[in-house]
Amino acid sequence: MSTFAVVVFPGSNCDHDAYHAMKHVLGQEARFVWHKESSLDGADAVILPGGFSYGDYLRSGAIARFSPIMGEVARFAAAGGPVLGICNGFQVLLEAGLLPGGMRRNRRLKFICEHVHLRVEQTDTPFTRLAARGRVLRIPIAHGEGNYYADPETVAALEANRQIIFRYTAPDGSRDEAWNVNGSTAAIAGLCNAARNVVGMMPHPERACEAALGSEDGRVILESAVVALAAAAAGGVEQRAAAAQP
Repeated sequence: MSTFAVVVFPGSNCDHDAYHAMKHVLGQEARFVWHKESSLDGADAVILPGGFSYGDYLRSGAIARFSPIMGEVARFAAAGGPVLGICNGFQVLLEAGLLPGGMRRNRRLKFICEHVHLRVEQTDTPFTRLAARGRVLRIPIAHGEGNYYADPETVAALEANRQIIFRYTAPDGSRDEAWNVNGSTAAIAGLCNAARNVVGMMPHPERACEAALGSEDGRVILESAVVALAAAAAGGVEQRAAAAQP
């Protein structure tokens, strides 16, 4: 069993959703970590949940990136720890410089709350290893500033390094700008860092883990992290056992 730290900022409103998904749906250990803490207390993975941290003053995530806990999150990520930023959590990762690019207001300048379709582009991250490349997931979004933007050079680098993890698509997985609901550059719905252990995404997988919620497609993302951590733990045990051999 792995431990997931769910960071709570003033204004977080999806923290309990993430906690419920990890603890009560997937059976893992989960604990809340207040933004003023300076330790992740031995967590195996970190989730930055959705919401409106600090009321989204200045820009979404712009103030939360200065919270004391973010220094520890940055150190955890630099050491290879898996970090998932969901919606506002993705915005915080962008503001903190843990992922490239930034967010703008949605193309139509309106808050959007609906299910969208996103295509899995890469599967070699802790949060996509159980998904098939090209699989289309139906997962809800709820944001007013989800229009991802990066300059052409950055987007080209993201493409070359395979850091674009999810794209908004039509239900059949085809690229169609009509289905790019917020106007994101290159229809980017989620991406990872160069080391591939930090992932940010605007859709909410924790809100799509149970049939009663209208979709269970988000479960594969969170289950991927559980499997990745178990595999890493097993590998560590094997290495220690090999080292102990005479």
